[in-house]
Parts: sequence; structure tokens; C-alpha cells
Amino acid sequence: MKILISGSAGFIGYHAAKKFSDLGHEVVGIDNLNDYYDVNLKKTRLKQISSDKFTFIKADFADENEVHKIFSDHVFDRILHLGAQAGVRYSISNPRDYIHSNLAGFINILEAARHANVPHLLYASSSSVYGMNKKIPFSEVDNVDHPISLYAATKKSNELMAYTYSHLYKIPTTGLRFFTVYGPWGRPDMAYFLFTKAILEGKEISVFNKGKMERDFTYIDDVIDGIVKIIDQPPSIISTKSMNSSKGFENTPYKIFNIGNNKPENLLYFIEVLENCIGKKAKKKFLPMQPGDVKKTFADINLLSRAIDYKPSTSIEKGLKEFVNWYIQHYQN
Repeated sequence: MKILISGSAGFIGYHAAKKFSDLGHEVVGIDNLNDYYDVNLKKTRLKQISSDKFTFIKADFADENEVHKIFSDHVFDRILHLGAQAGVRYSISNPRDYIHSNLAGFINILEAARHANVPHLLYASSSSVYGMNKKIPFSEVDNVDHPISLYAATKKSNELMAYTYSHLYKIPTTGLRFFTVYGPWGRPDMAYFLFTKAILEGKEISVFNKGKMERDFTYIDDVIDGIVKIIDQPPSIISTKSMNSSKGFENTPYKIFNIGNNKPENLLYFIEVLENCIGKKAKKKFLPMQPGDVKKTFADINLLSRAIDYKPSTSIEKGLKEFVNWYIQHYQN
């Protein structure tokens, strides 16, 4: 297959591009290499993809002309749209970045998929769409009409936009609601990355809501395993009916899946495991809840498990050890 992967210099995008090219697929990766976090980390990720199956194009998918040129030069069998402006807290102070990338950019991807008749568009959604939902674990059939951050609102909007295009133009689309993905080559703005850096440097870590938080941490290899399996299963009208989805989905090749670990971890235990991996205690600064944050995430993964036999297998102990080993090798050697 020939696959377009947007956000290919990002955390999940890099791992996906490397995996698919290693599997022998032809991959075209695009990324605008913005400075939301360390650009050198993004460039170094790209250098790890040494396969002759991988082609990188520096481009902003929010630029309609750039997207048009890419689709004029290439014919794709799949689109894996992982590019986005990420970050819940950053969206509070920089809202326009999210409109530019997550809304204007996504419509360009949808339009390109429509006109090129791409057989399957996978795109990144987020567990953030569940907001303050009280029902645990979070299920794809739950109401997600009350996002508590602009980031979450743009991801919910992506799902609505994808549904509309699937309904009107019969474009098979699959949205993946990622739950706190972590691992080597991760994002420096994520808590586990910030904690590791601070602990190694003997600095304080900020522990919000006094540590009374839980996250369904999902290791990157488990996420990529799910993506590799689901990319070959574009939703059809028949398969969508078989999911017993909510009304309105019946004649639309559209699916949404949670992709999580199905096992939330308490934040304080998470820090304890990280301390053990590093061999050093953290200096904790307990702070109140931050705007836009939620107290608990917990993925119901039954739909994805039935679809592709998805079984995340990486424990938090193993996953954090892998991350810490990578961090020390990358930043301290």
C-alpha cells in the first residue's frame, strides 16, 4: 500500500511511519515541523526512519495549495491523519492554533480524500472528547457533547466532520480516540516526560489535583499495533450496521474506536513507578486541578477488541522502564 501519514515527525506519527515503512509499505510523511515543542527532536525522529520506503515532505496540511500538490503528485491507498495541534492546556492560551490546524487542516484532508477517492481515512481523535463524563469506563456510544477544552472541542468537531463526509460522499473514515499515549520518542509536553526530566535534574514536579487523578496510559507499541490492524479494515455500510452503533450510522461507512489500555493508573502510583525506574525520588509540588483537565480517563476497548482482537499488553512498569532507558540514552549520553 501507499500511505500518507500526516504529523509524521510527531510522536505517534513517527512510530507509525517507521512501522509501516519497515513492513514494506510505501509511506509519504508530511509535517510542518512547527515549534510547539523541540524541533530538533522531530528532526531526529525522522532520521530514525532510514527505509527507502519513506519519503518526507515538509508541508502544512492547513495550506490547501500544499495539500493539493501532494495529492497531484501521489495516489494513496490509505490516509493516516495524525497531524494536529495537541495539548489541552496550550489550547486555553493559544486557541487560534487549534482552529488553523485541527479544523482548517482537517477539512483539507477530507476534501483531498473525497476527490482522490481514497479507500480509507484514519484520523486521530482523543479521549479528551469525553470531558467530565461520569460513566466509567468511557464508551464510544457515550454522549460527548460537553468538551471542557478547545482541544477537545476540535477533536469532537473532527468526528462530526468525518461523519458528514462519510455520509454524503461514502468516504470510509475511522476515528481513533487515543488515551494518554506514552513511550520512547514521546512528546516533551506530556507529564511523564516532564516528570522524568525534573526528577533527573533534582527539580520539583507539579502534581495537579494533589495526585488524585487517574489516566489510562497506553504504550506506543500497543497503539501502533492497533493502527496497523485497523488500517486494513475500512468501514463499510454493512460492517457499520453490525456494530449496533447509535441511530444515524446505518448507511454511513464511519467508525469510532477507543484505543487505550483499559486499565487506569493512579497518578501517584505512576510517579512511584517512574521513581523506581529512574532510581531517584521526586520532589513533589501539589497543586489544584488545572482548567481543562479531567480527573479520570478509562477506555472501554470492547469495540476495538471485537474488530481486530486488540489486546494491549504493556504494563506501566515495563512501558515506563522503556521510556526512561530511551530518555537517558537520548539526552544524557
